[in-house]
Amino acid sequence: MKPADKKRVLKEMLFARRFEERCYEAYVERKIGGFLHLYSGEEACAYGVLEAAKPGHDYVMTSYRDHIHAIKSGVSPKAVMAELFAKETGCCKGLGGSMHIFGAEQRFMGGYALVGGPFPLAAGIAKGIKLKGGDEICICFLGDAANNQGVFHESLNMAKVWDLPVLYVCENNLYGIGTRIERSTAVVDQYKRVGAYDIPSAQVDGQDIETVYDAAKIAIDHVRSGKGPYFLELMTYRYRGHSMSDSNAYRTKEEEQLWNERDPLNILRDRLVGAGEITVDEYKQWDTEIIAEIEDDIIKFAEESPEPSAELLDKYVLAENDPWVRGGAK
Repeated sequence: MKPADKKRVLKEMLFARRFEERCYEAYVERKIGGFLHLYSGEEACAYGVLEAAKPGHDYVMTSYRDHIHAIKSGVSPKAVMAELFAKETGCCKGLGGSMHIFGAEQRFMGGYALVGGPFPLAAGIAKGIKLKGGDEICICFLGDAANNQGVFHESLNMAKVWDLPVLYVCENNLYGIGTRIERSTAVVDQYKRVGAYDIPSAQVDGQDIETVYDAAKIAIDHVRSGKGPYFLELMTYRYRGHSMSDSNAYRTKEEEQLWNERDPLNILRDRLVGAGEITVDEYKQWDTEIIAEIEDDIIKFAEESPEPSAELLDKYVLAENDPWVRGGAK
């Protein structure tokens, strides 16, 4: 990445961190309900990969930890926050919530609550791209625990059989909810598992955005050139629990401290400061401005937006699923 791009991406990642922290506060304030899974600590993964891709042109999907992937794909932060607040101005009109962020215009094809659910969907989108002869690719982000689902193996097998333009990105944060990967998975290095399907793969440091970007460029160039699927494993760490209901008691303070010392924001910030590209004061000014923007613009928008109207109750329900349409209700 060029120095100007590094500065921009650092500011974007700082925005992502503060956005998620404000989501945490809003949940505690009971302005956000339901489930909430935060991305703090993993920012270099989404930003490194999507910086190397073509957001808005390529298709992107992920799991329920989806706010930041959506924003980097081009979905408005206001629309994401309003969705979390269950407001009609949300990207899904307040009907989806945190785990179901979606942006069709931006080709962000959603966050999904079912663990492993996006694997076959990504293969399906990639199949459609290939049939139409487009130059897009589909990028599917998922955590390490999802790889133990049967659809992981079924989807990767078909992706290779058909040489589909799909990039699978494993954000390996070492835990499936509260279960450490060594306790649940026979092959801990996830990139090795796809060797059974003859899919090229790599494992890199997911905390260093430049490392992620360089690895993603190789992976994306492979997929976009028509050579078939690729699997990229990014070693990362979430700084909060699995969800807001997670006490986080299963992790040691020593482990958390070790990963806090490898904060992706600090790694890039210190590198740019050391190179004379930015100053510490400039970074602090960004932080001040971002916090103000989130509070005075994004949160304000979500709070002042209307609740979903009653007319929306059955608007997005398939008619054949409605007992009144089928004639079964009296």
